[in-house]
Amino acid sequence: RMGKFRELGEKWTTWFIHRSYWQQDIKKCEYVKMILKVIMIVTGTAWIYYRSWVAVILLIPAGVWYYIQLLDECIKRKEQEFLVQFKELIQTFSSLLNTGYSVENAFYETQKELKIQYPEEARISRELLLITRKLRMHIPVEQVLEEFAERVPSEDVKSFVTVFVTAKKSGGDMIGIIRNTTSQIGDKIEVKREIDTLLAAKKYEFQIMSMVPYGIIAYMSLSFSDFMEELYGNVTGIGVMTLCLGIYVGAYYLGVRLLRIDV
Repeated sequence: RMGKFRELGEKWTTWFIHRSYWQQDIKKCEYVKMILKVIMIVTGTAWIYYRSWVAVILLIPAGVWYYIQLLDECIKRKEQEFLVQFKELIQTFSSLLNTGYSVENAFYETQKELKIQYPEEARISRELLLITRKLRMHIPVEQVLEEFAERVPSEDVKSFVTVFVTAKKSGGDMIGIIRNTTSQIGDKIEVKREIDTLLAAKKYEFQIMSMVPYGIIAYMSLSFSDFMEELYGNVTGIGVMTLCLGIYVGAYYLGVRLLRIDV
């Protein structure tokens, strides 16, 4: 039993570290947009389904859940952006090694090249700045990259660093090993990117379909106000609208789960 609790604790710690790291890249304006969106959805739902301000308070838990969903999507988007940046990093680094640069100089040149492509506040720019600073302090490159892998919660980063450190310590064909590893990780990241591109249209359709029930109820409230009045202000009407809202939330959650594909 203690082993299960320990395993659960480790999973929770990993999940928390993963969220905390990528959450650092979320801008204040993005937080404001998510909060405003939640407020609009909660107040709109309270009026359309119940026409009561009391319902706004009762729907706060649902609003918190929806905010968490929006936050998860934003965190995933930040992680995907970093993976694209990391792909550029390892490809540039690998090509510089092939041209004869030493490992340290390859990182310096990689930072210079990516600095042109990405702004200073980009995650990859900050990580490269930290790596090059440590290298200038004459910290062994293996230690610098291992700290990089521990800091960044990404399996692709850990895989690259593990292969790099192993190849450097073994003294084999490091350039060839790094080139092959870079190609494999780059292909994996590209597949993720293509899947996200294919799902973008479906996600947009899903967002539109999610608003259809609100549009239907709003239309009926305006066009058939006498008929719809029977659904408000009484126990039966509240029960019917709550059932409809529950079915809608279940369908929304199912749609969110179907659109999440991990590679």
